[in-house]
Amino acid sequence: MRTSPASPLLPLLAALFALGAGPAADTATGADAPPAAHELLGRATPAGTKQTFFFRRAVDYVGVSVDTPVLVVHGSRPGPTLCLTAGIHGDELNGIEIARRIYAHTRPEALAGVLVALPMINMYGIRSGTRYLSDRRDLNRFFPGSPDGSVAAIMAAALFKEVILRCNALVDLHTASFHRSNLPQIRGDLGHEQVLRLARSFGADIVLQDAGPKGSLRRAALDAGVPAIIYEAGGPFEFEEDEIARGVQGVHNVMTALEMSADGKQAAEPRLFRRSTWLRAGSGGIFMTKVRPGARIEEGAMLGTVTDPITEAREEIRASVSGVLIGMAVPQFVLPGYALFHVGIDGK
Repeated sequence: MRTSPASPLLPLLAALFALGAGPAADTATGADAPPAAHELLGRATPAGTKQTFFFRRAVDYVGVSVDTPVLVVHGSRPGPTLCLTAGIHGDELNGIEIARRIYAHTRPEALAGVLVALPMINMYGIRSGTRYLSDRRDLNRFFPGSPDGSVAAIMAAALFKEVILRCNALVDLHTASFHRSNLPQIRGDLGHEQVLRLARSFGADIVLQDAGPKGSLRRAALDAGVPAIIYEAGGPFEFEEDEIARGVQGVHNVMTALEMSADGKQAAEPRLFRRSTWLRAGSGGIFMTKVRPGARIEEGAMLGTVTDPITEAREEIRASVSGVLIGMAVPQFVLPGYALFHVGIDGK
């Protein structure tokens, strides 16, 4: 087996195989025999091939099927199964293009294991330009789901049981939402060794301790034994080339760390943030700022203002802690309590 630049992560590969998640543990029947066909959602993908098909478990309000594309690359050699998910929120576009590029550029003959990419999970939201599903719910609050629940719960249950639980590791691709932007970062429950190794192998400059809210895909996956991280970069409703390119390289880095491919690079040690906090508006009005994500801030520094457009009353937004801006709102009208600046604390 080829020794990758990230060979210190080989224990992670062994640990992932030990999870025994579905067909990722396929082995050859002979010394030179290829792995058996990879079975997913009733479709077989022979070793050394790739294909696209559709996941049909959701319907819209007129009973028409809302098809979610599934992209599978089955390598010519045995290895783990890595799942990429994107478009859980229909307004977050960067991850869609990251997953598409990874699938397009991955050659089955050069791959060990299986790559499963779901680039547009919330097809309804993507088509309608909204964050949510057709039932106005946030899909990323309903995992692992329930077959007897709402539309969101039914869809989450099907995806979780039929796809996520058949993978050995998960990279969930996101951006900020609601007129905000995130510095490229990895989030995960860093108290789990396998998650920490995945996070470090990605190569993002920022790694944030964040187990995720109840019902989020990454939290449910880890609870079920599938190590999961999310890549957060940029803002909603647009494709941002720099953030996409970083994400593509990061996924390649993870695949190389898992000995699936040789397209990754040795990841530099990231800055780890064990804590973070949001600074919020105390009043409503016009929010303006000159600071940008990535800025180092000191406690007491003025970061922006919120001005009442009628009375001209102005609130100064000052840092209550020292740290690094890992996410923030763009200038806009805001309501009292609106989250303006996300500050990573105790970075290393």
